Amino acid sequence: MQNQNHIEQVTERVERLLVRYLELQRTNKLLAEQLHLVELERDSLKTRLGAARARVDALLERLPESATHAVSNMNAQSAVKDHA
Repeated sequence: MQNQNHIEQVTERVERLLVRYLELQRTNKLLAEQLHLVELERDSLKTRLGAARARVDALLERLPESATHAVSNMNAQSAVKDHA
């Protein structure tokens, strides 16, 4: 009888472990899907950032030389204030 009781306990534990394993598999799948979506969003944002930088660079190229120096001076002053 004691042997039968032990087998039942082991069976119950194995069943609980199996349920937990299946839950973890589902959670892992969901997390992998979320990670994939976040990676896609990151890649999209990096592309958009690159395009925005290219547009800003193109606009800066079109500025007259005197305006370019003024912008550079403003950026330098801003950098000094940020580090102060």
